[in-house]
Amino acid sequence: MDLFFAALVVGVVVGLTGMGGGALMTPMLVLGFGVSPLTAVSSDIVASTFMKPVGSFVHIRRKTVNWQLVKLLTIGSVPAAFSGVMLVQMFGEDEQIQVFVKQALGVALILAAAGLGMRAYMRLRERAQARDGSAEPLPTERPDPEPRVAATIIVGVLGGLMVGLTSVGSGSLIIIALMALYPTLRASQLVGTDLVQAVPLVFAAAAGHLFFGDVDWTVAVPVILGSVPGAFIGAQISSRVGGAPIRRALAFVLLFSGLAMLNVPTGVSLAIVAAAALLTPVVWILLRRQQGFTPFWWHERLSEHESPQAKAETAELDREDS
Repeated sequence: MDLFFAALVVGVVVGLTGMGGGALMTPMLVLGFGVSPLTAVSSDIVASTFMKPVGSFVHIRRKTVNWQLVKLLTIGSVPAAFSGVMLVQMFGEDEQIQVFVKQALGVALILAAAGLGMRAYMRLRERAQARDGSAEPLPTERPDPEPRVAATIIVGVLGGLMVGLTSVGSGSLIIIALMALYPTLRASQLVGTDLVQAVPLVFAAAAGHLFFGDVDWTVAVPVILGSVPGAFIGAQISSRVGGAPIRRALAFVLLFSGLAMLNVPTGVSLAIVAAAALLTPVVWILLRRQQGFTPFWWHERLSEHESPQAKAETAELDREDS
């Protein structure tokens, strides 16, 4: 029952923030419930096969999916995800597999935490460009960007491999790469495209774990029963309450979890997270000033010289990333 409620809470956070469940569920299972890394990874991936289609259906219905990018990402991610599971199986004996998965998960969590910081910075730049008119206009109906075929397939390969190895990546790493490759996509399009491409990705990874018999259903079933309704509840809350503050707080949780997975002593991990927590606000203030914003967001006022287009764009970016 404890596992069910913990999965429910994680599901709510996933639905609220849009973060991939692997970055939260897997470390919770390993660090909080003592589940072996490989079992935690496989259980989370199986649960994701139930969560991802729900969110994907919403974006398909709202037509916020770039199907060309979904196709290219899937070409790379599906075989890579299955290959990632095979790589884990080929790595060595059971104990060696667990150590390898735990270390790979630690690296993935730290990358996910860094990715959240990068996502926030890229959003800040978009707002600055919309404000001063240096960005391309963002009309209500804009043409899809020209696909960068090779780069997008490579992103799919790397993301799929990471998911197959650690269950982390489909919602926290791939979306960062999409933001960098296609800066003209709206936030809703980025999320929708990432969610839809993640469906075949997690199905491929789940098929691999099921094929090799890694799934422990005594763990997977409570995770599924808790996380799926939790994600639905979180998605409903997100339409009324912003998820950005929670995402920023979770970056520090992911950093600590990643360090713990890498067997960094608890005292050292806490010191690193505390230092990051103290330095981050200072760095963020400097970045805001560099982009022409006031040091604190609550001091912001839309300039009366801004065009209606710029005001609409900054308002949209605030709303989609709130």
